[in-house]
Amino acid sequence: MKKLLMLGGSPSQVVAIKKAKEMGYYVITCDYLENNPGHQFSDEYHNVSTVDKEAVLALAKSLQIDGIICYAADSGALTVAYVAENLGLPAFPYKSVEILSNKELFRSFLKGNNFHVPRAKGYSTLEEATSDFYNFKLPVMIKPIDASGSKGVSKIDSIELLQEKVNEALRFSRAKRFIVEEFIEKSGFQVGVDCFSINGCLVFSGIANHHFETKLLNPFLPIGKSFPTNMAMHLQEKVRNEIQRLIDLLHLKTGNCNVEVQIDCEDNVYILDIGVRNSADLTEVINHVQKMDLIEYTIKAALGEDCSDLMMDEPKGFGSSYVVINEKSGLFKGIEFESEFQTNNIVKCEMFVKSDDQLIKSDEKLARLILEFPSHIEMLDKMENISNLINIKIEESILENIPTT
Repeated sequence: MKKLLMLGGSPSQVVAIKKAKEMGYYVITCDYLENNPGHQFSDEYHNVSTVDKEAVLALAKSLQIDGIICYAADSGALTVAYVAENLGLPAFPYKSVEILSNKELFRSFLKGNNFHVPRAKGYSTLEEATSDFYNFKLPVMIKPIDASGSKGVSKIDSIELLQEKVNEALRFSRAKRFIVEEFIEKSGFQVGVDCFSINGCLVFSGIANHHFETKLLNPFLPIGKSFPTNMAMHLQEKVRNEIQRLIDLLHLKTGNCNVEVQIDCEDNVYILDIGVRNSADLTEVINHVQKMDLIEYTIKAALGEDCSDLMMDEPKGFGSSYVVINEKSGLFKGIEFESEFQTNNIVKCEMFVKSDDQLIKSDEKLARLILEFPSHIEMLDKMENISNLINIKIEESILENIPTT
């Protein structure tokens, strides 16, 4: 029986752990959180941090594993590539993953290979960024070079805000560096692409619209994804061609990656980020809409199994994911959905708050929805107006002084 080492056991990773077990593999999980729910479904667990490359390598050697993955999380990507490269296991090259895991390196790579990329530069201190500030066209984005989930990302149009936003970016950067880059005026939706390549050829690319909520503390984090996209076909082809070019240049052979893309008003394609992982929510939506199980192929790829039967297919329906996030602190009293929306559109509701009468902070994730729709028009309409279909019941007066950090 082949042994698969899976980094992490968080709620979003449970589905992959269960899938690997279902496929008949011996599953080992590791992270530093022994109470994470995924560990109860693995064959064995080890308390080793997923970002400690040498410790995970030592563990992998002692266990004589046949493959390693970190499902739906960027934190373990470098560790996966490092361990696999040292043990001769299937994975993307460590040097390539290092570029993709660092926004400063990635922007430099894109510029050096003639991709469309905003003017960007990396810094360690406020003083360095201040001296360069007016060399950028405003507004600009401030981003930690190595954080995921849009943590520490800000948009500013005044130097007066620079210190506050630099401090915020540095708070989320392990390397204590950040980039300043010019803001891209997008045309249409920002999109996410769940991709799978085999022997360096992009064989599957599911493109979904990203939906944002500007009222939240982090307005740059997509909280909804609707699939398939309404992007014009010629633009979808341009997106796929740019992703294939990246795959070629970075020598990404067989495996999954998630790409975030914007299109500007001149139809130029900007690749914002690439995570060498499944996107979790979109992966599940694609499985529901197309019966295409990318988790299974990700596991097969990590173990060197044949993935040649995976191919692109036309979407067979319309599906979305949505994360319910509250705007205000208070005493949680439950979530109510508009009755027709609940009956006709909600396929799955995964609650993160386990019971009513819990104290919750603002911007806390309360639930995750998987949705289906009979038409593209209804899907986009409801996703763009979804706050009108969901009522988060919170008693604010009791908890006015709950800290937000």
